[in-house]
Amino acid sequence: MSKIKVMIADDQTILADSLKTIIDLEDDMEVVAVSSNGEETLEISEKLLPDIILMDIRMPKMDGVECTKKLKEKYPEIKIIILTTFDHDEYIVDALSYGASGYLLKDIDGDKLISSIRDAYNDKLLIPTSIAAKLIGKIDNRKQQPTDDHKDEPLKSQDRKESQKEINLYEELTQREIEIAQLMVAGLSNKKIAEKLFITQGTVKNYITNIYSKLGVKERTSAVLYLQKLGF
Repeated sequence: MSKIKVMIADDQTILADSLKTIIDLEDDMEVVAVSSNGEETLEISEKLLPDIILMDIRMPKMDGVECTKKLKEKYPEIKIIILTTFDHDEYIVDALSYGASGYLLKDIDGDKLISSIRDAYNDKLLIPTSIAAKLIGKIDNRKQQPTDDHKDEPLKSQDRKESQKEINLYEELTQREIEIAQLMVAGLSNKKIAEKLFITQGTVKNYITNIYSKLGVKERTSAVLYLQKLGF
């Protein structure tokens, strides 16, 4: 059985070593690399393509937010879990809006750390309701940013267009895509969705790719949050 490849990106050596020790004790995962800044994280990720990155949000040279943005643009399949000291840190919302799967506080106990890595690997989001609400707002703000051609258009008109877009997107989804979207929002992994609907994981992945395209997103975090907003 192949192991979950984990990378730790944190400039605090003691913490990184502690996390590595805990993770390497598990039979189904291993730490393949440790980095101390965002630039180094990008370089190593390109070579090793880890499954999961535990990403410190505040690092020298390039912080975890910018590193997450660059990584998810180039390697959307890599799951990123943000490491932070404070759960109200606004940087968390920024990182999540770029595609991070969730966040963990640095004082998390070992069992919770391991279960969170497995959850992220299986496409489950690690986002509490309070953070999700802020994240939806940030994604909405980005979607509603006026282009140069429409920068003088009244706000109410923009709101109407956004509402109509949501209605159209819902109508564009096929019945099977709606079923899969509902299961995604419920937190099921691709494997669990396939088992529930009696189809292959490859078929599930194809449907999810179509859903991403229709929603105008590139990864699961944004898709699930947008689907929640649409009422799924």
